Amino acid sequence: MKNFTILYITIVSVFSLNSYSQQSKIASGDKKYDNYAYIDAIKTYERVAEKGYKSEDMFKKLGNSYYFNSEFDKAAKWYGELFAMNSEVEPEYYYRYAQSLKSTGDITKANQMLDLFNQKSKKDTRGKLYEGDKNYLDQIKANSGRYKIEDAGINSKYSDYGTTFYQNKIVFATARDTGGLGQRKHKWTGEHFTNLYQSDVDQDFNPNAPKKFRSKINSKFHESTPVFTKDGKTVYFTRNNYIDGKKGKDENKITLIKIYKATLEGDKWTNIMEVPFNSNNYSTAHPALSPDEKTLYFASDMPGTFGQSDIYKVSINNNGGFSSPVNLGPGINTEGKETFPFVTDENEIYFASDGHPGLGGLDVFVGKLDDSGVSNIQNLGSDINSPKDDFAYIIDTKSRRGFFTSNKDGGLGSDDIYKFLET
Repeated sequence: MKNFTILYITIVSVFSLNSYSQQSKIASGDKKYDNYAYIDAIKTYERVAEKGYKSEDMFKKLGNSYYFNSEFDKAAKWYGELFAMNSEVEPEYYYRYAQSLKSTGDITKANQMLDLFNQKSKKDTRGKLYEGDKNYLDQIKANSGRYKIEDAGINSKYSDYGTTFYQNKIVFATARDTGGLGQRKHKWTGEHFTNLYQSDVDQDFNPNAPKKFRSKINSKFHESTPVFTKDGKTVYFTRNNYIDGKKGKDENKITLIKIYKATLEGDKWTNIMEVPFNSNNYSTAHPALSPDEKTLYFASDMPGTFGQSDIYKVSINNNGGFSSPVNLGPGINTEGKETFPFVTDENEIYFASDGHPGLGGLDVFVGKLDDSGVSNIQNLGSDINSPKDDFAYIIDTKSRRGFFTSNKDGGLGSDDIYKFLET
């Protein structure tokens, strides 16, 4: 009996220590997750999960950490574990699981999840769009077969994305390793912060070897998605909340992203300043100009946004000032993400969305733009779009050549730039 008691106490003690150890690791993972260090959080959570520990909260956070980094096939695994434990979760998880399942090719189950999402969310635009167009895959198929697509030839093993036209060049963002000792890494993705690079292009839009955009526009934090005026003397671009050596933070001590403006004086970009509709409490990003350069379009999660990010516009006044932002409305914006706008001289707006019916992740869509909003929105089809993230589409309407970004399978890095010819 004495030996049995000793054995029992030993087993209980080992179990208690193991349980304490797991809870300690979970707490560590939660801290990383709450600080948006998703890559580090994944490593911690997966070590715990490998030992057989199960928790709805952990499975949610594991799924989200992969989902927010656009690794949808891995997100599907952990959302699947979540639903195996409990299917009565918040409606958003039905949508994220559906989007993630598309990445694995399980369209049937994805559509089942979308049906359940629509039943549970009731008024969510994403569910209504799916319910109103359950044959969306037929439309996507009909819009396919119009593009010749190639790797742009400027990609690295890191993230490369967000091209823009600039004179006889393209400018894009990249997280490639520059070899600098002080080059920082972003805790969200685990990659280096992005800088702007440029590449000359020939008449067929073939880029040559890229080189760093030598300018004070590049800082030690993220820069991306610039847009230049036609005379090449003004640029709007996205950057972390950082100017004049000072980093701004919101009330949760998070550094968001903002739109900045700079002007060219001689051969130097100067007068770098924020646009006045920025805020420390929400993000503005991915600027695009109208053909007459009197309107600036951008993505934001500012108050009044329908979903996770919406597309807005501001008028650019003759004195260089800006009007108040105007949401482009429910014709284009959903409860999901609408982002990366691009406007052509034919008054078409191309944008990326995970709220309109698509193949999974962000898909590229096009709509007709007028004073009343955006209409006749179409998915560009499976040439451009994939079950992963496809975004940052730009096109020269005369040659019908352009570029877009995707993290689809077969690429060199986490995001890659592709060139296309629309036939």
